[in-house]
Amino acid sequence: MSIRFDAKAYQKAVAEHAPKSKVLAQCIKAFCIGGLICMIGQGLHDLYTFACGLSETAAGTWTSVTLVGLAALLTGLGWYDRLGAFAGAGSVVPITGFANSVVSPAIEFRSEGLILGTSAKLFTIAGPVIVYGISASVLCGLIYWLFGL
Repeated sequence: MSIRFDAKAYQKAVAEHAPKSKVLAQCIKAFCIGGLICMIGQGLHDLYTFACGLSETAAGTWTSVTLVGLAALLTGLGWYDRLGAFAGAGSVVPITGFANSVVSPAIEFRSEGLILGTSAKLFTIAGPVIVYGISASVLCGLIYWLFGL
């Protein structure tokens, strides 16, 4: 005995059994956590600028280094994955998400050894971003230099 559905009946059955989307709640979580990460970054920048007396450029550099280091540490402890599961894209978009994408494969493949595991997998995800980013900046620099813009 076989049951036959027409397209409309099938779509209706799928709609009834599909889990309800929580897009609004996910967007609010992503906005709040992403904003919190950016607020922490701004706080670090202000701390480095006003309390430590660094220039804007130096404070920006130290802010980036601090955020990347903290994200790498939290990834190593397994806490950044929990944050990502809760916040979704809010934890991926800032610079901390980039640090997480670099560190995660290295941790995952550490059992394969230092060279073939950690070192080889370190730039699996983030490598193309780095390569194409550097290539694009070199190309733009050459165009700028050639045309004297």
